[in-house]
Amino acid sequence: MKKLLIYLKDYKKETVLAPLFKLLEASFELFVPLVMAAIIDTGIARGDRGYILRMCFVLIALGLIGLVCSITAQYFAARAAVGFAAGMKHALFAHIQGLSFTEMDTIGTSTLITRMTSDANQVQNGVNMVLRLFLRSPFIVFGAMVMAFTIDTKAALVFVVTIPLLSVVVFGIMMLTMPLYKKVQGGLDRILGITRENLTGVRVLRAFNKEESEIGRFEESNDGLAAWQKHVGKLSALMNPVTYIIINGGIIALVWTGAWRVEGGAITQGEVVALVNYMSQILVELIKLANLIITITKAIACGNRIQSVFEVRSSLEEKELSEAKADSLRNDPPQGKKRSDAAVVETDHIEENVQEADSASPRIVFDHVCLTYKNAGAESLTDIDFTAFSGQTIGIIGGTGSGKSSLVNLIPRFYDATKGRVLVDGRDVREYPLEELRGKIGMVLQKAVLFAGTIRENLQWGKEDATEEEMYRALETAQAREFVDEREGGLDAPVSQGGKNLSGGQRQRLTIARALVRRPSVLILDDSASALDLATDARLRKAIREMEDGPVVFIVSQRASSIRHADQIIVMEDGEMAGIGTHEELLSGCPAYQEIYYSQFEKPMAKEA
Repeated sequence: MKKLLIYLKDYKKETVLAPLFKLLEASFELFVPLVMAAIIDTGIARGDRGYILRMCFVLIALGLIGLVCSITAQYFAARAAVGFAAGMKHALFAHIQGLSFTEMDTIGTSTLITRMTSDANQVQNGVNMVLRLFLRSPFIVFGAMVMAFTIDTKAALVFVVTIPLLSVVVFGIMMLTMPLYKKVQGGLDRILGITRENLTGVRVLRAFNKEESEIGRFEESNDGLAAWQKHVGKLSALMNPVTYIIINGGIIALVWTGAWRVEGGAITQGEVVALVNYMSQILVELIKLANLIITITKAIACGNRIQSVFEVRSSLEEKELSEAKADSLRNDPPQGKKRSDAAVVETDHIEENVQEADSASPRIVFDHVCLTYKNAGAESLTDIDFTAFSGQTIGIIGGTGSGKSSLVNLIPRFYDATKGRVLVDGRDVREYPLEELRGKIGMVLQKAVLFAGTIRENLQWGKEDATEEEMYRALETAQAREFVDEREGGLDAPVSQGGKNLSGGQRQRLTIARALVRRPSVLILDDSASALDLATDARLRKAIREMEDGPVVFIVSQRASSIRHADQIIVMEDGEMAGIGTHEELLSGCPAYQEIYYSQFEKPMAKEA
């Protein structure tokens, strides 16, 4: 939590002025019992109405000055707290964006959402309350005790006993509740995860008539969270009654002692009233302090949860290059002698393929690559070794869970290979700045994700300064031009969140167009045409093959028809390459490919002898 306070550095003035004005307000408040004592002992005792009236004006003046100080303190505290939270949220969001898929998978989306929203708001509230009350309440408690000693030392000894007792209760309950609030926030994570899962998968849920079971699962988690909240609430609720008992006991002792002191002539009646007022001020402020400590406890627990996200470091170590060098590499990819010795050392069979290829750049090389996901018990990819040249189409096919998506996710470096190397344009992907690497690649993921806005704005995700001509060319290649032209507004037609106002096939074609608009050197279609009919799919593949400056195209598909015309087809089975070659080569010599192909196409009958 302490490390988060760096986001208050731009609000140093506010963090000083807010508690300062609160202390000024508290100082004026401490004079009120003395004025009341003077009214009783002088004005009422002597029947001096003029004196009473003058003292009433003094009370009003103290109140108005205190009000101005309080409002000023509230303004500075709110300004600092809101600015702190805004800076922290910006930094947290930027940090999350920098995490790799591995960390995102490990932490979980629902937890990150909770920490960005609920936890951040709790911390903001905590900062606001601390700036307003953390110094004010203790100041009044000890100030009231000091003022009591100025009135009468023996009567003030009641304060010496009461305040430590109250402190033990307040801080004891705080120490008990602090770890419990962490569990409450963890329960909130689980509730959010279940809610998010049910809302995103509501169609599937209803299709399988699972409403009742999911309601039961939600209620079980919700009841668990409610039980924890009740438990910690009961502990926190002990604070008010216990403090009231102690304070009222102190007031009884104070009145009893004061009565004897008045009878003995040591103090006046007005001074006894002042002492009781000071004890009442202590009661009010300690209750405020108790509630403040509960808020601080929640804020610290939430702040620690946010800090734990900041402490997560991306497993992808990005190569940092100077801007000039990055521009040079982007415009003049290293080849031949220009390539540094450390950048790439290719195997003999790769060099032979390079010599045979007419235009060998850009090219993709998987050099005996293995991948093991974090906390996984076994490798997801084992000894993947192949080369793809510029203009080639690489088909990747295999059963569910065979490692097809894992393979292509290594090219834009969503994950890092645990063994071997992935080379793009002759350089290890780990040698690239991520922006430069991913600038070469057009990626279309399995799930078609669009963002709220317009078609134009979604296409500009691929290239911010794309012209309409570039957009329409990408739409034509993606077979999306026709339905875009039919929509009112064309490129400026609205797209709802997630593309819910579009069909599955339309969403897929727009995500393909978004990848194509940047004219990538490497195009990865990860099962991104599953919602297209066979005719549209065929037209799409034909249009991609006819693109100028043809990119290396990776097509991941369950359909044999989608990849049968590829220059190379990689057959995946249990994370390994079961075969690689053309359609004809695999159909004649790869049992795994034969099984997939003949499950989708009729097997030819053997000729009679």
